[in-house]
Amino acid sequence: MNFLKIKRRYSLKIKVGDVEIGGDAPISVQSMTNTKTEDVQATIDQVKQLEDAGADLVRISVPNEEAATAFKLIKKDSNVPLIADIHFDYKMGILAAKNGADCLRINPGNIGNIDRVKEVVKCAEDIGIPIRVGVNAGSLEKKLQKKYGEPTPEALVESAMNHVDILESLNFQNFKLSIKASDVGMMVESYRIIAKMIKQPLHLGLTEAGGFRSGTVKSSIAMGALLMDGIGDTIRVSLASDPVDEIKVGFDLLKSLKLRSKGINFIACPSCSRQNFNVIETMNQLEARLEDIRENIDVAVIGCYVNGPGESKAAHVGITGADPNNLIYIDGEPDHKIGNENLVEHLEKQIREEMDKGTPTVSSNPMDPASLAYREIARKMTATLSMRKKDYSAAFPKIVIQND
Repeated sequence: MNFLKIKRRYSLKIKVGDVEIGGDAPISVQSMTNTKTEDVQATIDQVKQLEDAGADLVRISVPNEEAATAFKLIKKDSNVPLIADIHFDYKMGILAAKNGADCLRINPGNIGNIDRVKEVVKCAEDIGIPIRVGVNAGSLEKKLQKKYGEPTPEALVESAMNHVDILESLNFQNFKLSIKASDVGMMVESYRIIAKMIKQPLHLGLTEAGGFRSGTVKSSIAMGALLMDGIGDTIRVSLASDPVDEIKVGFDLLKSLKLRSKGINFIACPSCSRQNFNVIETMNQLEARLEDIRENIDVAVIGCYVNGPGESKAAHVGITGADPNNLIYIDGEPDHKIGNENLVEHLEKQIREEMDKGTPTVSSNPMDPASLAYREIARKMTATLSMRKKDYSAAFPKIVIQND
């Protein structure tokens, strides 16, 4: 049951590549490459890693002409929409757009005068791609710094609205907007103000949030507050960490608010002396083994009988620690008992079997954990069904294991 009942803010819908943003579209999750854009293969590889992690969009910095040229090659080998990140030199935005960018991100604080903005807008309009106006507290225009003395929500909103007015004067509505700051309160207040002033989609992000731990906490507080208000159409969790972590944290954030689900929703206790198996080690292994799963499923991993039965009854697959044997729940019902030996392997099989109910599954690597688990399931299933006269083939998913 969803007790949050979040009502999303109305916004116009735009498209970045084939990804819809705003309106009733799912809130998209994005990250940014940190490779040298000129290193084409390294950037392609990182885009692929982000795509595999579930990224809807990927942003790539285009600081110079060599990077803009590389962008064309990167785009050719990427399946996810790519956003060109432009600072200082408006000509790089035009070149990146011509080289296949699905969206341009420009910073009002450093892109230059209105004539340069007009040129970028005309190029985007001619090609048919959107623009993200990205205001940042760290690069506010000098005149606004002088007016306000320091970055404030009002200063950030004024910067944003100055450029919204330019775009609207050019009759260009195909844009989204972000107002980022590293201060949680400033960022949240800025978005709350701008959300009432425009109808375009809003990109949420707490800039320079910090390392993995502190950045995750601050971003969750800031973006969580706005998302619960219904504000936000696409998000990036900015971490000084592997960009793949940004995608994982982003989806976990949306998952916790029941705004979007992708992958397993783990319910796990923090563990204590009552645990009948090592909960932390079990969770670490399960998360690593089951990263390939994108479908929605709730899995409860509870170390003892205090909260175990209650949590497991509400999950698709659950385990409750007990002595001498742990109790496995399937679809909320006690199903069977198991000891601690090979516990992780057993849980993985149970979860994959639950996922496979009526759903065809394809694994591309014959030696990855998913393929090995499926092969074992198929072997046992085949052995059991071969002893029966009835044809059960239509009742089970097809499992295909192929070499690339």
